Amino acid sequence: MAEFTVAEVLEMQKKLQEHYRNAWKPHIPENGQNQLLWMIGEIGEVIDIVKKNGGPGAVADPEIKAHLVEEMADVLMYYGDVMLCYGISADELKQTYVKKFEKNMTRWSV
Repeated sequence: MAEFTVAEVLEMQKKLQEHYRNAWKPHIPENGQNQLLWMIGEIGEVIDIVKKNGGPGAVADPEIKAHLVEEMADVLMYYGDVMLCYGISADELKQTYVKKFEKNMTRWSV
């Protein structure tokens, strides 16, 4: 399977938004805060799985790992929604990420 990109996440979230346009709130800045809160809720579900099973236990059992990955996918879906609400492109995120990476590579001495 090919790598999964941020651009693909954003396109898929746009398709979901279009499909549910009559039921879901649009991707606009005014709705970004709610998407962030939903994402935090999903992060909490990821934390619960790890807390309940421990790090090694969360990945040792295939069913538990599948649940973990599903909750991580939910986090990623909301992450994409947040990006769309605030008009952040995949390229913009990448450029900023690279700058932050480069800064962090020289931030601490090891």
